Amino acid sequence: MTPDRLSVILFLSGILCLLAAIIITLLDFVFRRRSLRRMNDMIQAAIDGNFQANNFDESMCAAVENRLAEYLSVTETQMAKVAAEQEKTKSLIADISHQTKTPIANLLLYTELLKEEEGREIGETAALLENQVRKLDFFIQSLVKLSRLETGILALRPCKSEVAPLLEEVREQYAVRAEEKGIYLRVLSEEVREVTARFDPKWTLEALDNLVDNAIKYTQTGGITVRVKPYELFVCIEVADTGIGVAEEEHAKIYERFYRSMAVAHEPGVGIGLYLTREILRQESGYIQLASKPGEGAVFSMFLPKD
Repeated sequence: MTPDRLSVILFLSGILCLLAAIIITLLDFVFRRRSLRRMNDMIQAAIDGNFQANNFDESMCAAVENRLAEYLSVTETQMAKVAAEQEKTKSLIADISHQTKTPIANLLLYTELLKEEEGREIGETAALLENQVRKLDFFIQSLVKLSRLETGILALRPCKSEVAPLLEEVREQYAVRAEEKGIYLRVLSEEVREVTARFDPKWTLEALDNLVDNAIKYTQTGGITVRVKPYELFVCIEVADTGIGVAEEEHAKIYERFYRSMAVAHEPGVGIGLYLTREILRQESGYIQLASKPGEGAVFSMFLPKD
């Protein structure tokens, strides 16, 4: 090969290498620009509230896009949680405004009646006034407990605890009330002395109190039985009554905030107890079940996780 031919070959090779470098640079520029545009679109979509993560290839730029998509997904989730908490607060304020209107109006009415009854017997009116005050106090206290749980201000602290003390507390608190109503309250705690579960004693007692309170309220004859049934993964506290029962179509509705069945609309209450009970159990990784038919009583079962 002559020197001239070699020079031409080297020159052409150089030109080809330069063209290849230019093409690679342009392709890289186009790819990076497309990636930046895609990231910009993702950020804008997140700002607009309609971001959706996509699948990308395994290149380094795609890996960065995936990390950005992951970050935006987490951020969007957190924003959704904040928005949900704000809605809960708004709902709570609306509930307070709505539910306290009638009791407060009654308080004012009965107070005016008491002022006018100078020489007459005022015991009956005073009793009505006390009843309204107690109703209002119960409602406000229930709302406070509920709001603390929902907003995380007061978090549950589940720990390994014996179940029997919960039942003994229930017996002490409700035995007299059941006796005064002429119904029985059987609390079978002796046979579960060694049974333990993982729960927050204070708040779980609150949940159990709600179930027993409802059972006594809606049982006119017969009575209530509270027992414990240990299972492999859970411990079940069962509250069975011989009361009015719950229609099947209402089994899910009764856990809604402020839901009151037409069958019990005449009874005192604001429809928070079962909702609060379910929230407590949910935060303990437990759950609640209901078995009931109208006129055949009800069985509410609280399931508490074992260790």
